[in-house]
Amino acid sequence: MNVLAKKMGLSSDLEFYDVYSLDELDLLAHIPRPVYALLVIIPLTPAWKQDREKEDMALGDPASYYHGGAAGKGTEPIIWFEQTIVDACGSYGLLHCAINGATSKFILPGSILEQLRNDAIPLLKDERAKMLYDSEAFEEAHQSVAGLGDTADPGIGSGPRGQHFVAYVKSNGHLWELEGSRGGPLDRGELGEDEDVLSPRALDLGLKRIIKLELDSGGQDPRFSCIALAPKAD
Repeated sequence: MNVLAKKMGLSSDLEFYDVYSLDELDLLAHIPRPVYALLVIIPLTPAWKQDREKEDMALGDPASYYHGGAAGKGTEPIIWFEQTIVDACGSYGLLHCAINGATSKFILPGSILEQLRNDAIPLLKDERAKMLYDSEAFEEAHQSVAGLGDTADPGIGSGPRGQHFVAYVKSNGHLWELEGSRGGPLDRGELGEDEDVLSPRALDLGLKRIIKLELDSGGQDPRFSCIALAPKAD
C-alpha cells in the first residue's frame, strides 16, 4: 500500500503502518499520531452481512452526498466511489483513505490522486464510478503493484473470497466508513478535535463495532488485518 500510495501521488510525509493491537499501548507505540485513516480487511460473516443489508436499505438516496455542478463543488462531507472494477477492493480503499479528510492536504500537485479528486468532486454517484472505471492512470497504478507481496495471485474473477476492505477516515469532525460495495458512505458519528481514527471512540464506532456484531451473534470469526495511515516516523 505504501508503494501504491506513492505511485498515485501521496506525499512521502505519510506512511501506512501495521496495526498489531487495538488496545495495547506498547503495540501501538510505533505508529505516529494523529492517524488520518485506517484500512481494514475483514471477513464478511453472516452477522455483518445481515447488518450491512439493513443499513444499506436505510441509507436512502446516496445522491444526498453528491452535489453536481459548480454551485455545490467541494461542499459534500466525503468523497465516495461505488466499486465497479473487479478485484480492486484494496485500491478503492486506498483511494478513499487518500482523498478525504486531512490526508487530502498531502496529495502532491499534478498527481493521479489530485486529478481523480478534482474530477470526482462535481460528479454524481454513477458519473464518479464511470470516471474511475475509465481512468487508465488508476488502472496502471493498481496493476503495477498487484503482483507485489508474498501471496500468490488467485487470478482476476476467480470468485469471491469473502474479505472486504473498509476505509475509516475523519472528515469534518465525523468518522466515516467507506467501502465501494456498500450503498453509500456511512457517517459513524462525531469525533472530538483530539480524537483520531485510532482513538478508542473511533474504534468503538468503527472496526470494533463489526467485531462486536460477530461476537454478540455467537460467531467465532473476529479476524481482521488493519493498517494505519499516519505521519512518517522521524
